[in-house]
Amino acid sequence: MGIGTVLLVGLIVLVLMGMPVAFAIGIASMASILVGNYNLIVVPQKILAGMDSFPMLAIPFFVLAGNLMTGGGITDRILSFTKATMGWMRGSLGIVTVIASAIFAAISGSGTATVTAIGGITIPAMKKEGYPPELSAAIAASASTVGPLIPPSIILIVYGNSVQTSIRELFMAAVIPGIMLVLGFLGYTYYKARSLNLPVGKKLDHKEVCRETKRSFWALLMPVIILGGIFGGVFTPTEAAAVSAVYAFIIGIFVYRNLTLKSINRIFYDSCIVSTIMLFLVGCSKTSSWVLAMGRVPEAIASNLLSVTDQPVLLLLLLNVFLLIVGMFMEANVAVVIFTPILLPIAMACGLSVVQFGVVMCFNLCLGLITPPVGLCALLGNNIAEGRLELTLRYCASLFLVGAVILMCTTYIPAMTTWLPSILK
Repeated sequence: MGIGTVLLVGLIVLVLMGMPVAFAIGIASMASILVGNYNLIVVPQKILAGMDSFPMLAIPFFVLAGNLMTGGGITDRILSFTKATMGWMRGSLGIVTVIASAIFAAISGSGTATVTAIGGITIPAMKKEGYPPELSAAIAASASTVGPLIPPSIILIVYGNSVQTSIRELFMAAVIPGIMLVLGFLGYTYYKARSLNLPVGKKLDHKEVCRETKRSFWALLMPVIILGGIFGGVFTPTEAAAVSAVYAFIIGIFVYRNLTLKSINRIFYDSCIVSTIMLFLVGCSKTSSWVLAMGRVPEAIASNLLSVTDQPVLLLLLLNVFLLIVGMFMEANVAVVIFTPILLPIAMACGLSVVQFGVVMCFNLCLGLITPPVGLCALLGNNIAEGRLELTLRYCASLFLVGAVILMCTTYIPAMTTWLPSILK
């Protein structure tokens, strides 16, 4: 039995037994190394190499920034501003949820953080206005999938580190697909609001808009600073992550004054736990990637797929279907570190660049956040809404189809991912 087979079988068995994924990857990798008669010193070397990377510093900083935003009142200000400007439309609360999620995503980079922070506020409000609880949950959950796609994105950071490509270029490539996904969700939300005859918000009040703009100025400035700094070349994505954390800390303490010593301690503790888990996962994945390379697994899978069909259009469709299925069962960051070395050669054989494939892979795995059986964001949204899960998933299915159409465009129209990086180089 080859070392690649030992790794994949061992990983599946350990995960099904309920072992944490990071440990499952590490133990399966060690078993493969022993079977292949390699030295176990490779394990700590690769784990350290996986974590000892400047781009990976962005992960703990973005996690911390997202928690500081929620605790420091920045999220509340973003919601208030969005409601003041968009509250006059039919289905305004659903539209506010999508737009606020997109703004929050432009700072936190996390889907679960987005549905918890934004959905935790807007879902109860939607229910009060007569939205079916399940529709409220589906809108918030689907909008949160924009989080890992719109830059900055933690998944793209993990991907960029694993293939040693420019994270800044990955971020730029994800902008247009991310905006199109937001527009697709807005269109569905508006259509559903009209079909269910949901209430129209109050008329646009220019005085209130001015008041909320002034009140939310420092919160709205945050994504401008972060994305403007990255795309303008002022600082790297890692430096942008540090800036976002410091900015959220200063605004939360000295401007909005929502942060206390007790809440800060808790935020730092929670951020450390989440960051440690993610970094250890990435470190262990470096070992599994080495094992797969030594076992020539990517080449074997690529040759087998290419033997089925040599049509790039069909191969790309198969890749998308495979990644969508993976996203249904596996956490996105885990899927990236396991499948990137296997699937990237196939994607490149079909004409995709490293950057375009990174966005396509991220997009697929983001949609997995609202698909059963895992569907973490759908579950979180449904728990907040206290709805019937089967109905929530039914609404999510419609939003999933919207996302799938945009995913196909991203896959087959290279300009969607290459145009912006080409003009901002």
